[in-house]
Amino acid sequence: MAEHSITVSRTKIGYDKFTAEELAGLPRAPQVVVRTHPGSGRRTLYLASHAGRIFGMDAAEGKALLAELIEHATQRQFVCSHRWRQHDLVMWDNRCTMHRGRPFDDLRYARDMRRTTVEDIAPTCEQEGIPAEA
Repeated sequence: MAEHSITVSRTKIGYDKFTAEELAGLPRAPQVVVRTHPGSGRRTLYLASHAGRIFGMDAAEGKALLAELIEHATQRQFVCSHRWRQHDLVMWDNRCTMHRGRPFDDLRYARDMRRTTVEDIAPTCEQEGIPAEA
């Protein structure tokens, strides 16, 4: 189980000026790293730049494991890239997909992006039968 927080990913890119109020509003969340997709039954990895530590491992060992898993998951054969064209619609399942925005020339091109979020059947720890306290 990994602890996820937006503060972890923002710190990785150099922003660490969170106020105490902001930190209180950005709680950390335990997430199961290897999970079973409820629709397909397949095992998936839930990784992201938000993952900061692995529960039960020392910090260096946990970061090394996360780095190794991300290195594995981002091999060429597992990566899907999309070259945008007008009227494109791209959807993905966040339960088993890492995604990354790329630089965009917003002064040259118009962009209309909309996000829809739906809830999963239960929090990941509950789905896997793992106590969320760590």
